[in-house]
Amino acid sequence: MYKGNLNIKSWAEEDRPREKLSLKGKGTLSDAELIAILIGSGNKEDTAVELSKKILASINNDLNQLGKLTINDLIQFNGIGEAKAISIIAALELGRRRKESVSEKKPIINSSQKAYESMSAILSDLPHEEFWAIYLNRRNELIKKVFISKGGLAGTVADTKIIFKHAIELLASSIILFHNHPSGNLKPSQADIQLTKKLKETGNIMDVLVVDHIIVGEKNYFSFADESLL
Repeated sequence: MYKGNLNIKSWAEEDRPREKLSLKGKGTLSDAELIAILIGSGNKEDTAVELSKKILASINNDLNQLGKLTINDLIQFNGIGEAKAISIIAALELGRRRKESVSEKKPIINSSQKAYESMSAILSDLPHEEFWAIYLNRRNELIKKVFISKGGLAGTVADTKIIFKHAIELLASSIILFHNHPSGNLKPSQADIQLTKKLKETGNIMDVLVVDHIIVGEKNYFSFADESLL
């Protein structure tokens, strides 16, 4: 429970809106707590959360109605100046635009050819080696392409910890690994084979499937999966 007009800084850390969002996630915050983050402070009588509750109560806790309030409507509340009113209005406008926007359909990567096509423009013409990973969800939809490392003409280093750190952060179900051979020779080196095996084993432990490792050349590619090397 929030008590009296205590300053937010005097609350337990897990009860402060900013800290609560950081520790527990945005979904745990009430509407009033989210608005409190926007306005930052309340007034002599009310904390930011209590002031936010008063604003919401005035429109029957209807966020659609909150989005219709003007600057002049909001500054009627003690502790809400023009800058805070603008912050609230701007945040709600972003929410409205997000709701109206049409999400771009995520590409589905379900073959080595499609995987190669998704990365060939990035890797095929480089004069040095680079290592990349693309992360997929359970429907094989592309979540993100991530640059891992840059090397020289004959090799680059791929850090297992970095590769799977991204997988965890992105909640990926699977990974496709990529690197290029500027020489045009697509045959995997022994180091390529050992690295792939290591990453595959790590993925099995972490429940993130390494579905392929693709070596990109100028106009073609080598797929570990297609060649039964995974």
